[in-house]
Amino acid sequence: MSTEYWDTRYAEKEQMWSGEPNATLVRETADLPPGTALDVGCGEGADAIWLARRGWNVTAVDVSQVALDRAAKLAAGVEVRWVRLDLATSFPDGTFDLVSAHFLHSEVELPREEILRAATSAVAPGGMLLIVGHAGFPPGEHGHHHEMGFPTPAEVLAGLDLPDGQWELLLSAEHERVQVMPDGHEGKRTDNTLKIRRLPR
Repeated sequence: MSTEYWDTRYAEKEQMWSGEPNATLVRETADLPPGTALDVGCGEGADAIWLARRGWNVTAVDVSQVALDRAAKLAAGVEVRWVRLDLATSFPDGTFDLVSAHFLHSEVELPREEILRAATSAVAPGGMLLIVGHAGFPPGEHGHHHEMGFPTPAEVLAGLDLPDGQWELLLSAEHERVQVMPDGHEGKRTDNTLKIRRLPR
């Protein structure tokens, strides 16, 4: 269901997202030395492409082949490993210096908390997990889908069920940003960010 839904959703438009990397990713990773990165739910690939252009070895995962094909075209020669994967049933192998999950919300059922727990296992010692999510629906939109949750950063952290003494909390915060709505009007949107680091062994 998730695969069919997202392939259909992406096929409805030539481009769904802005094509620009998420501002929080840029702000929170710009000073990191390049290494290996995993983009969880990469969509049309703007974050993955931005990281790859900065020297990262990037694996980008999404459930939609339509989105991945579009991302590969937008990459314009930038090397990214694009992987179609239903994160509800499996997770990429290996560990990474950076694991990034931006706006992992879905209008169809998605085990978000379980996926994010799996993401913690993919972070290499000394590596970072960056989770960015919405704090609620956009202005003027109400919950008309399944029970889509918008946990706070503290709730996301608690849901990860991290073992004591193995992680360092770097950032847990909400912030406002301006988003252009489908009708062309601008509206304020509240997002939240959780950034944690796995301590070196």
